[in-house]
Amino acid sequence: MTSAPSRNPAVTALLEKAEVQTSAGQLNQADASLERALRIEPRNPVLWQQLARLRFEQGLFSQAENLARKSNSLAAGNRPLRKENWNIIAQARQALGDVQGAQQAWDRAARE
Repeated sequence: MTSAPSRNPAVTALLEKAEVQTSAGQLNQADASLERALRIEPRNPVLWQQLARLRFEQGLFSQAENLARKSNSLAAGNRPLRKENWNIIAQARQALGDVQGAQQAWDRAARE
């Protein structure tokens, strides 16, 4: 993780729960945990990034890209978080067969 997820103990607990659920292959449960955390902190870029990762693992590549973009829009000066979001975007584009778009995203990640 590229930054502290939250100072809110409920959000931190939900994020940790989602990580355990993801590791156990319980992707739908992880999705529910992240959605609950986002209802508490809708402007938390770490949560949006984690949801982007989850969507990527679910094979929902367009949604993964859109969620990583949303995280970037909220990440402001957090360059490590933005870099990782660009990596997610590149992987999503690559999975969708957009080789040129993936390369552009890799280039953006390298500049962060």
